[in-house]
Amino acid sequence: MFASTVLWFLPALFAQAATEPTIPFVGCVSYGQTEKLEAPKGTDRAVSINPTDARKLAYYESADGIGVLAPRGWYCEGGLGSAGAVLSLSPKPINQGPGWKGFDGPAIEVSQIDSETSGRFGVAEIMAQVFPAYRKWAQAVWHDLDRPLPSGPYPTDSLTYRSKSIVEYTTPRHTEGLGTHSTWLRRSDLPITGAAILISDSPGIGDAPDVLLLAVRLPPELASLAPVIVRFVERNTSNIQK
Repeated sequence: MFASTVLWFLPALFAQAATEPTIPFVGCVSYGQTEKLEAPKGTDRAVSINPTDARKLAYYESADGIGVLAPRGWYCEGGLGSAGAVLSLSPKPINQGPGWKGFDGPAIEVSQIDSETSGRFGVAEIMAQVFPAYRKWAQAVWHDLDRPLPSGPYPTDSLTYRSKSIVEYTTPRHTEGLGTHSTWLRRSDLPITGAAILISDSPGIGDAPDVLLLAVRLPPELASLAPVIVRFVERNTSNIQK
């Protein structure tokens, strides 16, 4: 499943209408379990967003194909492991070496969590929190673990369901929530907005879909860009929904 869905932001997904603004392409180096993957090269992309917002954003893509809009001039780094793939972005250099504890300031993280490998435990937690139709699958995955499965959403999170497969969320400042779940974003004095999206190769619940988890925390002067980033991910990910 993972290999067939990880390239969920292909160049063909960008509309090329003459009226759409273009934004810069930024390639991001990625690190696998045993190797470094060089940053991909690309060209400016046309996107369906407001021209004013477009002047503040760029399109960032990792070597393994994950991509997202983020403020221009940010740093980025991709990762690929047994649980899935992730792309992290920050206005500060990213150094995920020994002793690194995560992002305590503005950051964006988008990850595809694989339901067929070790990522299934992370997928099970998210299913139990915001996709109740998959709770039986989550309980089966969780059966042998020595801790309780979440019984619903984080109490302080606010959720908005866009469809059966897309839920937007906000994790308030100084709280734990979906924005800090399975991400490198730590609690801080800024809220986190984002979305959890099911990516399905099969319509059956017996074979659970992968989950795309987006977390966006922007400085106050750029906060208006958060909905633009979230909706961009939703639109492009919906191209591979079944």
